[in-house]
Parts: sequence; structure tokens; C-alpha cells
Amino acid sequence: MQFLCDTTSRVPIYRQLTEQVRAAVARGRIAPGERLPSVRQLSRELVVNPNTIARAYTELERDGVLITQPGRGVFIAELRSDLTKRARQRHLEEQLEQLIVEAVHLGFSAEEFLALTTKRMEQFAFTSPSKSEAST
Repeated sequence: MQFLCDTTSRVPIYRQLTEQVRAAVARGRIAPGERLPSVRQLSRELVVNPNTIARAYTELERDGVLITQPGRGVFIAELRSDLTKRARQRHLEEQLEQLIVEAVHLGFSAEEFLALTTKRMEQFAFTSPSKSEAST
């Protein structure tokens, strides 16, 4: 995975890195079990403070995106959710509400919003519904 940092952005570098990892996982560009560069290696490549990389990795590990195996490295974790389906749905609905509000303020019609959403969804690696979820 190639990381990019925009030092002119208002978004902190650690946040840029966490978003890049999350997006790569969501798009299927990096798979569970894939190894990421070490903190030192990535800080040298990007010419940023190692604490910045460590902060990004710590946040991603706390959120269950990464797993650290002492002596082996940092890896993409298996996809899992400790939240119930209802809690996950509630969280997603809150995020979706913010996105829809933004689309309305930008002047998009519902049809334009749906078309754009559908087009963008094709770029992501959604999981297939399980048999129990498909019947609900």
C-alpha cells in the first residue's frame, strides 16, 4: 500500500493515514492478514515523526482495523463487529443523515444523490448478507 501525506492539508497527518487505511480495506485493496510497514519504516518513507505513525496505528488497532503481533509486525485485522446489528445500523444511519444533509445543502436532487451513491458503491468490497441477515 502506498501512503500519501498532504502537509498543506488542515487534516492532521495521522488522520490522513487512518482514512487511507480504512478506505483501502473498504475497497478491497488490502486484505485481512496483509502486513503494513513498521512505524519506523513508514516514518522514514513519509518523512514524518514516528509518533504520528504510531498514533495512526494505535487508533486503527483500537478500532479493530489493525492487529499488532509482537515481533512480527502490524497486520490488517479480520473484519468483525462487536456491535449488534441494530447498533451498527444506528451508527450508519447517523452517518448517512449527515451525508444527506450535506447533499441537500450542496443542491443535489434525490435522484442525483442516489445515482452518485450507486456509482461510488461499485468501488467498494461489500460483504454478502448471511442467510440470517437476508431474511430480516
